Amino acid sequence: MNNLTVVILTHNEELHIERCIRSVRLLATKIFVVDSYSTDRTAEISRSMGAEVVFHAFSNHAVQFNWALMNLPFTTKWIMRLDADEYLEPEAVQEVARLLVSLPPDTEGIYIRRKVLFYGKWIRFGGFYPQILMRIWRAGKGRVESRWQDAHVILDSGARTVLARGHLVDDNRKGITFWIEKHNKYASREALELLNLKYHFYAKDDSNKLFHNLQARYKRVVKEKWYNPLPLGIRAWLYFLYRYLLLLGFLDGGRGFVYHILQAFWYRLLVDVKIMELEQRSHGNVEEMKRLFREQHGLDV
Repeated sequence: MNNLTVVILTHNEELHIERCIRSVRLLATKIFVVDSYSTDRTAEISRSMGAEVVFHAFSNHAVQFNWALMNLPFTTKWIMRLDADEYLEPEAVQEVARLLVSLPPDTEGIYIRRKVLFYGKWIRFGGFYPQILMRIWRAGKGRVESRWQDAHVILDSGARTVLARGHLVDDNRKGITFWIEKHNKYASREALELLNLKYHFYAKDDSNKLFHNLQARYKRVVKEKWYNPLPLGIRAWLYFLYRYLLLLGFLDGGRGFVYHILQAFWYRLLVDVKIMELEQRSHGNVEEMKRLFREQHGLDV
């Protein structure tokens, strides 16, 4: 018996949820869909696929998932985090099933490689593959770090971890308008994270030292120590050129060019513009900046 509970956060995911659940249905003992009051058929489809649906208002991904960890009735030894627009490839399903029954007791986490598809194109270059993510861990041993953006699953101990074969696939099919709207929201959260390094709105979750994943730790340190001090706006250009030229992003072809422009340049520039706007309108006043985040970006700091 695999002894695994899969938790999927959703909001209006009728396009993806069947594919997501189907990919893990034979692997999971239990599937919880934590829905933030969708207005489409997400809950109906989820139940038809055998998942249990619970509802909870959404604040951010970390808060939502940690609420699930604290409030859902877990009875299995292992927990998996899965986004609705993701799915496991068959090789990964077989590998995870094997690991769940063969890992020694001191192994508490399983990493999986994620590959991102953009209009069906696998983005393999530009430093974007492989993304190695902690997605399966022993119940009671892990949590999602308390961050507004780019929150990882971390283990609160120095236990062993393993890297599974196969892939977790990120393939969102809602189209470019949804992608832009989603990343606009992400940019507000990213601006909050970066401004917090300067203005200290709230206590920082000192979770970097808990990363077993050296890739995630390295990226976090580079962003906070090297990228963040660079001049606003200029750093977006530098980051794009670094990914597209030095890390060979141009090898991803035409659709890859669009992706790298949007993700490595447009998104990063949008973050910087929001930071500039917030600092100018608040004149550096922390309480005014918090009000602007709350009223204009919907983020209650």
